[in-house]
Amino acid sequence: MNSHTLAHLRRFTDRRVLVVFWLGLSSGFPWVIIGTALTLWLQEHGLSRSTIGYFGAVFAAYSVNFLWSPLVDRLKLPGVGVRKGWILLGQLVIIAGAWLMAEQSPDQSLKHLAALALLVAVAAATHDIAIDAFRIDSFQAHETEPLTAASSAATAGWWTGYAGLGFVPLWLSDTGWSWPELYRLMACMMAFIGLVAWVIAREPSVDRAQALSPLAQQYRQQLGYFSPGRLVASLGVLVVLVLILLLTLADQLSVTMAATAVFPVLLAAVWLWRRPPSKIRYEASGWHRLSVWLLLSVVAPFQEFFQRNGVRLALSLLLFIFLFKIGEAFLGRMSVVFYKELGFSNTDIATYSKLMSWWITIVFSLLGGFFTMWFGVVKGLMVGGIAMAASNLLFSLMAVVGPSIPLYAFTVLVDGFCQAWSTVAFVAFLSALSNRAFSATQYALMASLGTFARTLLSAYSGALVDWLDGNWALFFALTTLMVIPSLWLLWRMRDRLEALFR
Repeated sequence: MNSHTLAHLRRFTDRRVLVVFWLGLSSGFPWVIIGTALTLWLQEHGLSRSTIGYFGAVFAAYSVNFLWSPLVDRLKLPGVGVRKGWILLGQLVIIAGAWLMAEQSPDQSLKHLAALALLVAVAAATHDIAIDAFRIDSFQAHETEPLTAASSAATAGWWTGYAGLGFVPLWLSDTGWSWPELYRLMACMMAFIGLVAWVIAREPSVDRAQALSPLAQQYRQQLGYFSPGRLVASLGVLVVLVLILLLTLADQLSVTMAATAVFPVLLAAVWLWRRPPSKIRYEASGWHRLSVWLLLSVVAPFQEFFQRNGVRLALSLLLFIFLFKIGEAFLGRMSVVFYKELGFSNTDIATYSKLMSWWITIVFSLLGGFFTMWFGVVKGLMVGGIAMAASNLLFSLMAVVGPSIPLYAFTVLVDGFCQAWSTVAFVAFLSALSNRAFSATQYALMASLGTFARTLLSAYSGALVDWLDGNWALFFALTTLMVIPSLWLLWRMRDRLEALFR
């Protein structure tokens, strides 16, 4: 084993990487509280599939969490750091929500249970924003290899929290534990996992004030020019011009009369904008300070992203993020239906697609991180994407061969490796694209864009299978082709991205 390989392996022993793994546990476990466990609880109480399905809508919080991500970047909770403060707040709300869910009954207080599930989902989605930002901020911009190792640890930690620790309450549910008891247990487990992670984590050192200073000065000057008096007066001029236009179109004013009326209005507008505004009083006002703060929180992250990358590259990056995981989403949405139609039992599916996939994902997330460090983020993403697409053809082979357990196990093994590799490379890619001054907002926006694409387009996966008359082999071949547009975009951007990540 050469020194280069040993250097890659040592990245996984970095204390920061180990902390990210532990934070990943606390990120994955809430999915058990509002997902698997809640579904089984509702099902055991005899609720309809429709009602259970409606409860799944709470996961939409993960798709729209970018809407409040600027607050996670800009607000510091009293007594704690920016990142650790939001992590702690999210954990406390999750713990309290799980404990209160134990006090509800699906028979008597279903609405309260739904409200608490939504509360936990919003807290967990906010918690994830802070954890992702913490991971990015913990490494310098040039530390791409340690950041890749941290992306592997985050993926492995999430699956350990979701599948590994999530196994405990599900197993106990068959041994006589009631669901209220299990929810109290899950609240205690979340408290232990989350609070230990919070204690061992160290607040990242990022000088956001220095990074934001040029933009703050720019916004102060622009807002001084567009003072409230000018804006209100300009709005009045615009309203008058629109009114004159409408009256003219309605034949209430002749063209001559309209032109006569417009002329003094335009003169007033010119006088208004040539007259210098009273900046001194305005710039000292609370309205001006609030406006600058809002611009730095909401506008600056997007402005910085487009300025740093250029409009063309930025739009190409966003389109790539939107398209990259669509094939995987189509496959994942219909995989269980495919297994059942092929003739596999529930036990087969649980053994290979759940239990086996958990261990495969954990192990191969670390291997995927190693290979991504070896190839580099861009090449690792390209190779991982090609492997992810090609692995879908094994499902086509299963559709042709039939219910073969050895082929099923081999497919899960290969697919797990390829999916883990592509996921780690994708997370490392998004992390490297995020500026540390706006890490929460920019990462949340990009991650939400990818999630939204998978959620929106993969909803038609069943319709596609029906349109193909149940031809599963062709369906999985099409999911392979779905990856090609994103890989073509990545190939076109490769030189710019290599220079960006160097």
